[in-house]
Amino acid sequence: MSVTGARKARLGLPILCALLLTTAACSTKGPDIAYTSEGIDLDRRAMALREVDVLHAKGQRVWCVPFARNASGVEIRGNADTWWGKARGLYERGKQPVVGAVMAFSATRGMPMGHVAVVSDVVSEREVRVDHANWTHNQVSLGMSVKDISANNDWSSVRVESTPGAYGKPYPISGFIYPSRVN
Repeated sequence: MSVTGARKARLGLPILCALLLTTAACSTKGPDIAYTSEGIDLDRRAMALREVDVLHAKGQRVWCVPFARNASGVEIRGNADTWWGKARGLYERGKQPVVGAVMAFSATRGMPMGHVAVVSDVVSEREVRVDHANWTHNQVSLGMSVKDISANNDWSSVRVESTPGAYGKPYPISGFIYPSRVN
């Protein structure tokens, strides 16, 4: 195969995947809230994944915070457990999952710096899919299922699908940070 043919073959699959994701995103309706985004920004996601590839190539670790910042456009710095508080007054926050929002996990004994993930799909009122980094050591997970297990159906406690069909222990959630800035 020629160099040009190999380049076309290598570029064809990502383009096809992006088109399929765009089509799927158009057919999925999220909850009604005052958030105007059409959904996940595929260009941002692709950029975040390129950054991960650069880090891996350098032998560096992938962390949830820079991945979520790059994938969502929510420009907050600092450990994940500080994002909820830092978002106050800068970004809309709430308890309803929306595609493109950052799910802010609270700190726990086992996860003292918290965690952040980007909602990539709202499956139902009690299940979403997220894209995030370092849930599995030094890796990015795309489309991982997260289920709301809170007694009040308010997304204050969730279980994350770490392996297909297997949901782990409960994790506390502060809420969702929506990428549109407060004016």
